[in-house]
Amino acid sequence: MFIKQLYTGCLSESAYFIESNGIAAVIDPLRDIEDYLILAKERNAVIKYIFETHFHADFVSGHLDLAAATGATIVYGPDTVTRFQAHVAKDEELFQIGEITLQVLHTPGHTLESSCYLLKNETGKDTAIFTGDTLFVGDVGRPDLAQKANEITMQDLAGMLYESLQKRIMPLADDVLLYPAHGAGSSCGKNLGPETFSTIGEQKATNYALQPQSKDEFIRSVTEGLAAPPQYFPINAKINKEGYESLDSVLEKGLQPLSIAAFKEKIKNNLFILDTRNSSDFINGFVPGSVSIGLDGRFAEWAGSILPFDQPMILVTEKGKEKESIVRLARVGFDKIEGYLDGSYEGWLAAGEKIDMIIDVEADEMAMDIDFDPNMVIVDVRKPNEYADGHIKEAINIPLDTLTDPGSMANMDDNHNIYLHCAGGYRSVIASSLIKRQGIHNIRNVTGGFARIKELSDKFDIEKEAAVLN
Repeated sequence: MFIKQLYTGCLSESAYFIESNGIAAVIDPLRDIEDYLILAKERNAVIKYIFETHFHADFVSGHLDLAAATGATIVYGPDTVTRFQAHVAKDEELFQIGEITLQVLHTPGHTLESSCYLLKNETGKDTAIFTGDTLFVGDVGRPDLAQKANEITMQDLAGMLYESLQKRIMPLADDVLLYPAHGAGSSCGKNLGPETFSTIGEQKATNYALQPQSKDEFIRSVTEGLAAPPQYFPINAKINKEGYESLDSVLEKGLQPLSIAAFKEKIKNNLFILDTRNSSDFINGFVPGSVSIGLDGRFAEWAGSILPFDQPMILVTEKGKEKESIVRLARVGFDKIEGYLDGSYEGWLAAGEKIDMIIDVEADEMAMDIDFDPNMVIVDVRKPNEYADGHIKEAINIPLDTLTDPGSMANMDDNHNIYLHCAGGYRSVIASSLIKRQGIHNIRNVTGGFARIKELSDKFDIEKEAAVLN
């Protein structure tokens, strides 16, 4: 028996490759399927099944492309309705994979079709459970992603999740390995732990959701303080349910080198410009109107949260990073990519084309200006809970994912001296590019973010509060 977890950091996502006696299965694959095909070849195995724990909302699954490449059967749990061919399993249905078995356990709660897959080894012993978004290390899946929004409430789903955990997870032996679909940083739960796997026994001892409590207490604990899901979640869930264009087709369209003249023509036609270079390179110069989301951070999540899905896109990338940029965009459903700047930014600069820049300032320089600049506006682009846990007095909280909303900067213009910061610097560069795209250019990016500001706490008036400015 062979089990491999394939963890993708920028999505905090775990897919799994399972093999026994030359028969393999993949659980919750990403859209780019090459790693699974390579593993199958290395193991001299045939991928027979593709198991999906539910309709994922935070990424586009690779189930369709992997099935087309291998002939494998796509399997979902009970209550699943799709627009493509799939095997909808019965509760407790068994699937043989070489000498081991996977058993379907229907566990509604995160979504209605959510299911776990219990692995029984060669002797029939419960060995591991692949829980999708039903149970994480330290947390459970959020219960507010129902696709039938008018028919079922968040509290209804939370109640179902309580029953699923009590009836399907709690009876398992303590030594059963827990393999969830996500790790820390995922928006599919409230506060996932840093580990990417655990045991049922450890979670019974430490996970708040598995502690003795009534159903009503559980519902309150999993729904209180739940931030709104990212805007792209329903888009990705719909794509996973209805189907999508093959990744090969997306790459064929996107991997088109554009001359400077062709690139400028695309800009005239209102195509969106995305720059995926590292933020440290972007601030020193970029094509005017570009939005920065660097591959060096939580790229896919922020792309899904702030970029338009209905607008064609062109790219500026580090040389050699064109394919990676397109693949990582496709992971969260971006298919309308029409090429990239040939020669990257360096070619644009060498040709004498107009450029834009972002001015960096150190936190201590900002501290010196606070008492003497009546036009200073400090904008904190962290999430509301980060802001509430500590922020510069009188700083305005405009979370990054709201900066694309009309009017988010309505009360500011170039008469203000705008200082932007996040936690460490990645998000504030994205924010700077978005604000510049709105026509406001008198901005400063505070290097090091709030982490550096806290180090200089003697120079700043830092406060905490329960109420959060929006």
